[in-house]
Amino acid sequence: MHRLFIAIALPVAIRTKLLSIMGGIDGARWQTDAQLHLTLRFIGEVDRHQAQDIAAALGGIGAAPFAIRLSSAGTFDRRGRVDALWVGVTPHDELKALHNKVDRACTLVGVAPDKRAYLPHITLARLNRSSGPVDNFLALHAGFSSTEFTIDQFGLFESELGRQGAVYHLVERYRLA
Repeated sequence: MHRLFIAIALPVAIRTKLLSIMGGIDGARWQTDAQLHLTLRFIGEVDRHQAQDIAAALGGIGAAPFAIRLSSAGTFDRRGRVDALWVGVTPHDELKALHNKVDRACTLVGVAPDKRAYLPHITLARLNRSSGPVDNFLALHAGFSSTEFTIDQFGLFESELGRQGAVYHLVERYRLA
């Protein structure tokens, strides 16, 4: 089985900027440089044949390159407990359009449609019950932003879970043109 997701790999300068703000929360599991990405669609476990079908379907997606920038820090929570820190991106329109095309391509080859609302973001850290408070981090990085950068490709990635966290492998790259 293959655990797949579709994402945008970030430029080195953007990853470096993100890495520079990580820290200051006890017990947080911060993402590594290799883990920083902007997810377009999580797929999950599929067999080899469906993985090949997904890879082929993604090759048919057409979209023009577009520019985005990082904007502010935020959190996700589950049952009232913060479980992730993230940095947002703006604008959303082109990302949402690309997400919708990716989702349609996946459903055409038998992957269930994504039922969750799409909120473009880059996960910085995972938190658990023993993690420290996030208020200072959020206040410090509320105005966080970056220069614009161009999105001209996305990729199909395989996620390998291990004791040290997930390791991501690029399966195939798709250029926007």
